Amino acid sequence: MKAIVVTDRAGGLAAMALVERPEPAAAINDVVVEVHASGFVPTELEWPSTWTDRRGRDRAPSSPGHELAGVVTALGYGTTGLSVGQRVFGLTDWHRDGTLAELVAVEARNLAPLPGDVDFTVGASLPISGLTAWQGLFEHGRLRAGESVLAHGAAGAVGSMVAQLAREAGAYVIGTGRAADRQAALDFGAQEFLDLDHDALEDVGGVDLVFDVIGGDIAKRSVGLIRAGGTLVSVVGPPDARPADGRAVDFVVESDRAQLGEIVRRVREGRLRTNIGTVASLDDAADALNPTERRTGKTIIRVRP
Repeated sequence: MKAIVVTDRAGGLAAMALVERPEPAAAINDVVVEVHASGFVPTELEWPSTWTDRRGRDRAPSSPGHELAGVVTALGYGTTGLSVGQRVFGLTDWHRDGTLAELVAVEARNLAPLPGDVDFTVGASLPISGLTAWQGLFEHGRLRAGESVLAHGAAGAVGSMVAQLAREAGAYVIGTGRAADRQAALDFGAQEFLDLDHDALEDVGGVDLVFDVIGGDIAKRSVGLIRAGGTLVSVVGPPDARPADGRAVDFVVESDRAQLGEIVRRVREGRLRTNIGTVASLDDAADALNPTERRTGKTIIRVRP
């Protein structure tokens, strides 16, 4: 099968290559999925799990990509809940070869059914962005109706999901980003927008929840905006500062079949829009994942036409 691999950690995205690899076999509780579309997060090449297994052993060359939409082609021993020929989408294990390939072996529990009226490209754009927003807001942030949310990067793949889900939950949403992101952030549900290059972040006042996808100085300054009992939720590692009278949570997104079902249901009902930026073929993936200009939205590799 064809697959994208990375061979050199120092080489980064430039070290990607399209090669022929052996087809994967389904282990116990696995399924093999014929990948139709795959999502990609640029920071994957900085993750230790891209380069080593759980015992710390080198596993390069490895295939990146951990979001997929496709069709089940084989079941491993003991696998239940899915069937051959079923359309699925989901999030694969960080330490296993990923989804920038024609076939991938995945634990069945990490996948959810993909309704027939949802395109594979849309399905592949949902797992990381949708689950990250859902878990950050509702599991870790404990968001309630009537609260306020500061959503950093509100025009991005994750931030746009945060803005929409928070707004639907009854929160007041303030989005941030660059000046060029203003209209997109407002279109995705933010009720106010702050240009991080020119507006004073401190003018926001107090908020109940900060959802941080940026880190660094922005995260430090955001801590001072959190009201008593509020929460800083981070997906970019442990924050350097914590609220004086609140909580700080950093987390790694996990696959959850029920949550994937809730997310795709909202997409089908028109209550949630995914933010797709670039779509490219597997043959063109290496170039598409090495953009020469700034992009917002999710990059999707269409593995099958």
